[in-house]
Order: sequence, then structure tokens, then C-alpha cells
Amino acid sequence: MSTIRFIHTADLHLDSPFKGMTGMPPARLNELRESTFTAFNRLIDYAVETSPDFIVIVGDLYDGEDRSLRAQRKFQDGMEKLHEAEIPVYITYGNHDHLSGNWTRFELPSNVHEFSGDVEEVSLTVRGMDVVLHGFSYPNRHVREEMISNYPTASDNQSFHIGLLHGSLAGNETHAVYSPFTIGELQSKHYDYWALGHIHVRQHLSEDPPIVYPGNIQGRHRNESGEKGFYEVELSKSEAILTFIPTSAVHFAKIQIPCVDIRHANEWLAVCEDALLSFVSEHGPSVVDVEILNLDEETAAFFAQTAEDIWLETIREMLDMHEPFVWVQRLTVLNTFHRQENNALLESVLGQVDSWSENEWKRVLGDVYQHVRTARYLDPLKEEDIKDLRNEVEKLLLNELPTVMEVNR
Repeated sequence: MSTIRFIHTADLHLDSPFKGMTGMPPARLNELRESTFTAFNRLIDYAVETSPDFIVIVGDLYDGEDRSLRAQRKFQDGMEKLHEAEIPVYITYGNHDHLSGNWTRFELPSNVHEFSGDVEEVSLTVRGMDVVLHGFSYPNRHVREEMISNYPTASDNQSFHIGLLHGSLAGNETHAVYSPFTIGELQSKHYDYWALGHIHVRQHLSEDPPIVYPGNIQGRHRNESGEKGFYEVELSKSEAILTFIPTSAVHFAKIQIPCVDIRHANEWLAVCEDALLSFVSEHGPSVVDVEILNLDEETAAFFAQTAEDIWLETIREMLDMHEPFVWVQRLTVLNTFHRQENNALLESVLGQVDSWSENEWKRVLGDVYQHVRTARYLDPLKEEDIKDLRNEVEKLLLNELPTVMEVNR
């Protein structure tokens, strides 16, 4: 059976600044900031070792429209290695690295094809088989209109037709909505594979044909947790076999640690150390949020004696020299006992908070997100952010309610 094999990747975000990593030691922060390059090098090394027929990179190669010199140099080095290995590369630029940006250009080797700002098709031959790629680069940052109507319908069944599209499923507002499409619109083009980009979570929107987001190659914050990487695709006219290849240099994760019958600080530190070192032994360097849960009443009282930021500082110091590194970004003690004591008042307040729509959350947070000096540093408010804020509200109430109840007695 005639098969082609290619790599589908997107959203490299080379040289991401990793905003919000407050308190991290400089050496660890540097390792984190190098992680997008490390992940990219793993992609290049895998390609050189396995020799795919070609590679498609579907938007947001760079983290910003200015395309830092360092990121461009690293990318060019990778493309030169692929050129030496005679591996063609086809790239589209997305909303982060659109064609209207102002950057000092690096010339890429001849094995690299950069799609223009209009939908175009590029043909290549793989072992006597014709392959046609369809795609475009963002001419500017905000491509709000649907572009799928500009993609031609496949006119023959002999060639492999592959669509490259950096955009959003219509109605999905978890990311900023750019170049929206519906699954039906993609299917109507009769392509053999749709290589998507923009959403940083691996998703298979359809199996016939495969409509696929590979996610990004390196998580950049706590909302991009789990293993990241790209897909190796073996495609025939009858099936597609997708193999996920991990590339993450640093993992983001949330770890829940049960704590029962803890009476001394060294006991708690030992429990946390075991859990965290077990995690990094499996996943490598990690940035984690830790949730302490399943506390009994005496353990809850033990934790309440010391502020959470002191516990956090202590566990960071304990793990400071460990390799591979693990950085605890957040520590949350989920104290259910105070909640039971103040159940009626707490549930009343939380019930009101839980009733807020996304628009009401945006209204409440308007002073922060609309401020001219802070807005540029904030990503769009996402569902996961709202959940985190809601949990912070609950934690604040749990900490304050005992004092309020005592005053009112």
C-alpha cells in the first residue's frame, strides 16, 4: 500500500519569556526559558534520525511578531540540519508571528517553503506519489474572518491533499478566535489530512479525514500541563496512523498529596519530598502546583499554625539542589474542616460566585484586564483561569471566616 510519512507540528513559540514565574532562582528560570529550544532540538534530532518525507509546521513558530534574533538563529540552525538531511519543510505563520511584524530577517535554506498571505497550494512528489499542500500565513495578527472558503476542493483522488490551517473551531473561545472553521467545512474539501495549529492541546476533531491539533511542543504555564510534542503521521488512502512523539523539556503539572495524621513539619516534608521526587523521576524537570488534601482535623490544625507562603518557601528550599529540578509554583492546603463549621455562610457566598457567567467574571476583573499598563502582560481570560480564581476565593474565605465568626460571637 502506498504510504507517505511526515511530521506535523505547530506552536513552537520559540523564546517564550515564561511570564509569571516569580521567585524562581535564576539558574532554574534560565533552564525553563531554554525549554522551547530544547524541545525544538528534540524535534529536529528525531527528524534527522528517522528521515520523514517532509515536515509541516502550522503557525506560531515564534512567540512574538518581532521574532527575536536568537529564536530566528536557532530556527535557522535547525532548518540547515534538515537541509543537510534532505528533508523538505513547509511552514505557515500564525497570529504570533504574522507577516506584518517588524523583524530582522534570516534567510532560510532552500528546503524550506514559507506560505504567503494568500491561500496557495504547493506540490511535491514522494517516491512517485503526488502530494499537494494547501495553506496560508497570517498577513497580520488578527485574521478574524473565516479563510476556509479560500481553500480549493480536492479535484482528484490520486494525489494526497493536506490542508494546513492555523485557526479555531467556530464557537470554541478557549483561545482567541482566529480564522474560524467548522468540521463540516474542512470535510467538504475532501482532503486526506488536516494539519491544524493554534490550540495548545492535542485534539483529534475527526477521523475521516483526520483533523488534528498536535498541541505545542513545550508547555509555557500551568494551564499547559502534561506531555507536549508532535505527531508522526503515516498516511495512505485508506488510513492514517498517528504516533505522538514527546518533546517537553519541562513539565507543568498539578500534584495532589494526601496528608493524614501529620503532626510534625518533618513528617510533612518527607511526604511531599517522596511525592515530588517520584513525579520528576518519571517526567523530568517540572514546575508543579501542589494541593494538600484529605486532612484530618488535627492535621488541619497543624497546617493552620503556619502561613502557606512559609510552607511553600520551606519545601522550595528542601528541593533546591535536586536534579532534575522540581519547582513548586503554588501550594494550596484544602482545609475542609473550616468549611464544615461555616458551611451555611460559605456556601451562600460561593453559590453567588459560582453563578457568575464568563462575562460577569470579566466585568468583576475589568480594572485589571482593561488597565493600559497591565493588559499587555495578561493572556486572555480562560475557563481554567476562572476555576483557579474561584478556588482562591474559597481559600480566602476559609482563612478569614473563623476570625469573622469569632468576632461575631
